[in-house]
Amino acid sequence: DVQLQASGGGLVQTGESLRLSCAASGFIFDDYAIGWFRQAPGKEREGVACIKSTDGSTYYRESVEGRFTISRDNAKNMVYLQMNNLKPEDTGVYYCAADYSAEHVVVFVTTRQTGALDFWGKGTQVTVSS
Repeated sequence: DVQLQASGGGLVQTGESLRLSCAASGFIFDDYAIGWFRQAPGKEREGVACIKSTDGSTYYRESVEGRFTISRDNAKNMVYLQMNNLKPEDTGVYYCAADYSAEHVVVFVTTRQTGALDFWGKGTQVTVSS
């Protein structure tokens, strides 16, 4: 079975940091681009960051550029999202997702387009208090 399990969320104050982890299993991890998405209450899900499988290129939504860093460890089938200088608007449930087409993930992270990706995991709650 395919599994993507996000963890590492929590309650922090403005300006603090969190590191999210995404553990993947059940598919050939090295072949898939991985993205982080989030959904705040009453809002649509939005892309946050993604990383390609081919060359490790990374992409971010503009509002997190310079504060968030996505990375992957193919040996461990893990993807991480280091989130620094967190703001209240970063609050939401964070999900990791995988797609064989890196272009799909990049488009969903860098534009307002949405759509289906191959695999989605359960989310982890991030709450940033002001």
